[in-house]
Amino acid sequence: MLIADDQKGVGTTLATLVAQCDHEVVEVVGSGFDAIQAYHRHRPDIVLMDYYMPRLNGATACRNILSKYPTANVILVSGVAGAEDLNHSGAIAVLPKPIDLARLKLLLNAPQLDLPM
Repeated sequence: MLIADDQKGVGTTLATLVAQCDHEVVEVVGSGFDAIQAYHRHRPDIVLMDYYMPRLNGATACRNILSKYPTANVILVSGVAGAEDLNHSGAIAVLPKPIDLARLKLLLNAPQLDLPM
């Protein structure tokens, strides 16, 4: 899994939560641009990406990744509900902040993702 969040502490916390859900984190990056480059390097099963990041928000980065890799699984994380851009990002899900561990675990283990463990 790839994590993208411009707040380093949040990215680290997300990585800890993901590990508690029995998934491996390949990299934590701090911007939408970095997420696009890291996706190309790692081709992770899932990207967990913050919506609000400077210069390139998560929804735009998600669309960019999907334009090159249409089967990418991107989950956007947002503390703001109802941002119009979220609905048209192509993300497979939007996870509200603060992250609920049980909800994250259900989402990461959803049968439709069919991810290797």
